[in-house]
Amino acid sequence: QVQLVESGGGLVQVGGSLRLSCTASGHTFSSSNMGWFRQAPGKEREFVAGITWRDSTPYLLNSVKDRFTISRDNAKNTVYLQMNSLRPEDTAVYYCAADQTFHTYPNSEIDYDSWGRGTQVTVSS
Repeated sequence: QVQLVESGGGLVQVGGSLRLSCTASGHTFSSSNMGWFRQAPGKEREFVAGITWRDSTPYLLNSVKDRFTISRDNAKNTVYLQMNSLRPEDTAVYYCAADQTFHTYPNSEIDYDSWGRGTQVTVSS
């Protein structure tokens, strides 16, 4: 059974930084696309960043492209989301997800079959 555990969320001021981590177990991490999604209160969950299993190509939501970085360490079964220059609109619960079905692109929510429980990120102004 796949388990994904997120960490690194918290309260930060505008312009600050956080690094989220997601450690996976119970599946072949190196052959899974990994993604980060977020859901703000009253809004639908949205794709934030994904990274391919094949060559670690990153994909990012346009509004975070210049501020966030996604990376993975297959030796540690961990995917990271480095978030810089945080804004109040980044406030949300952030979820890690795994896609074990060899899709080419990591940016489609419907492709993900395992989810973490989420970590809260709050950006105060």
